[in-house]
Amino acid sequence: MYEIVGKKVLSPLVKLIEVKASLIAQKAQAGQFIILRIDENGERIPLTIANYDSKKGTVTIIFMEVGKTTKQLGKMNIGDKILNFVGPLGVPSDIEKYGTAVCIGGGVGIAPLYPIIRALKQKKNYVISILGVRNKKLLMLEKEIDEVSDELHICTDDGSKGQKGFVSDVLQHLINEKKKINVVWAIGPVIMMKVVADLTRKYDIKTIVSLNPIMIDGTGMCGGCRVSIGGKTKFACVDGPEFDGHLVDFDNLMLRNRRFICQEQESCKLAGV
Repeated sequence: MYEIVGKKVLSPLVKLIEVKASLIAQKAQAGQFIILRIDENGERIPLTIANYDSKKGTVTIIFMEVGKTTKQLGKMNIGDKILNFVGPLGVPSDIEKYGTAVCIGGGVGIAPLYPIIRALKQKKNYVISILGVRNKKLLMLEKEIDEVSDELHICTDDGSKGQKGFVSDVLQHLINEKKKINVVWAIGPVIMMKVVADLTRKYDIKTIVSLNPIMIDGTGMCGGCRVSIGGKTKFACVDGPEFDGHLVDFDNLMLRNRRFICQEQESCKLAGV
């Protein structure tokens, strides 16, 4: 059993929980994820590691309440225990000294971007962070990311904070200013990552995205998280979750992610959440 030792409500639907998981905290690296199961009757869901503290022995996850399990998880409090909490899973981010790294986070994708930004800064990169949300109430980790970034740009769909518009608009502006960009990390909604990858492809800028396909076992056995990368089938749980954004078949990913919407809605009704 894994005890919840910290909780914050970041917005009405976005929650942060800190879980006591010493062995995972000792091994976790930027870009990796965990798979949890709340109880014996629960489903297995993947959540990217938003932070980890080897000294405290804790792992932090941030999630939006969208399905049955995340809604149930959002109702749990400090002292409650999670039955299964497995990780760290996935291939860690390829962190090295690139030069100038632009890190783009959209919505809840801001959470897993934080440890990547921190790791890139530790490698002496010049880090430009771009955070995009629908409105200012959904913005998270602004202070933490600002502390490990050389530049921070915020944009909102409604203009309630920072620049009105999309993360791709800010990226295009940086490119137009002739900034030498060596690598781009983009994590967020699939359509956002697709737009960013389409933009950077025109300028031949290395772009890394973190994919969020339907995932079940996390060991590459079930095949549920298969994605098409450069025309080849890969499994996001063991080959990813990060891939070359210019090789990802985003249309296929969006189609596969919509496969079980009806079942998810029915599951929520049956669970009363």
